[in-house]
Amino acid sequence: MTTVIFACVHNAGRSQMAAAFFNALADPECARAVSAGTQPSEHVHPEVVRVMQEEGIDLTYVKPQRLTEDRARAAQLLVTMGCGEACPVVPGLQREDWSMLDPKGQPLEQVRAIRDVVRRRVEALVAARGWQRGSSP
Repeated sequence: MTTVIFACVHNAGRSQMAAAFFNALADPECARAVSAGTQPSEHVHPEVVRVMQEEGIDLTYVKPQRLTEDRARAAQLLVTMGCGEACPVVPGLQREDWSMLDPKGQPLEQVRAIRDVVRRRVEALVAARGWQRGSSP
C-alpha cells in the first residue's frame, strides 16, 4: 500500500481537493492519499467545499491537519502544492511539486478552474503509477 500526501500551506484548498480526487480514483488496495498543511486552517475554504460538492465530493466536515515529519515519514510520495521550503525534507521520500494557484478568496469560476487542473493532475498521477481502481493484481 502506497501512501501519498498532498500538502499545501493551509490544507484548506488544493491539497484537500487532490486527496479527495485521489481517493475517489485510486484503487484502495494499491494506494491512498492524505492531505496536510504547514500552517493548517480551521476549516476547508467554503468556495472549495462548494466546487467539490459540484463533483459529488463533500468536504464540509473535513478538518485540515498539520504536516509533521512523522506524517511525512509514513508516506512514500509527497506532492507539494505551494508550501515550498516549509515542507519537511524526509530522506527517501519521493517528492513532486505541483505549482498552482491558491483557491482561497478566488471567484467560483477561478476555483472551478483550479479544481479541474487538480483533478487532471491527480488522474495523470494515478494512471502513471498504475493505481486506477480495478488495476490491482
